[in-house]
Amino acid sequence: MKASRHEMISKLVATENIETQEDLARLLRDNGFQVTQATVSRDIKELKLIKMLSPEGRYKYATQDRKESDKQEQLVRMFSSCVLSITATGNLIIIKTIPASAQMAGEAIDSLRWPEVAGSLAGDNTIFVAIRDGKNVAEMVRKFTKLVK
Repeated sequence: MKASRHEMISKLVATENIETQEDLARLLRDNGFQVTQATVSRDIKELKLIKMLSPEGRYKYATQDRKESDKQEQLVRMFSSCVLSITATGNLIIIKTIPASAQMAGEAIDSLRWPEVAGSLAGDNTIFVAIRDGKNVAEMVRKFTKLVK
């Protein structure tokens, strides 16, 4: 019962704007689960749900994964706004950014966790991205370019 309730909570949190424990309890009851406020409170702790700001400016429950996803989306948006050029040489991709933006753009690259990327090194306005296999460099340049557009 607990596993199915946790599964339902995860689905509800992913699809609904749940602002309070009472909202979550009501939705669970609407879906056939008999719960108390204490049970919902324990479930929130066990599932490690967090409160995050919704696009509407209100706080709602979310999973840790959702928070990471939002952070990654924000980093990619910032990456796209600061990149000036992307070129390749050998198994390195050189990304030029506006001044003082390379480290943030490098964090965006790292957050993507692309398996082709062996690592990145960021200075003030330049990032060196080492690609594991030189055969993948052209495809990786396309992927980075796609992020900028």
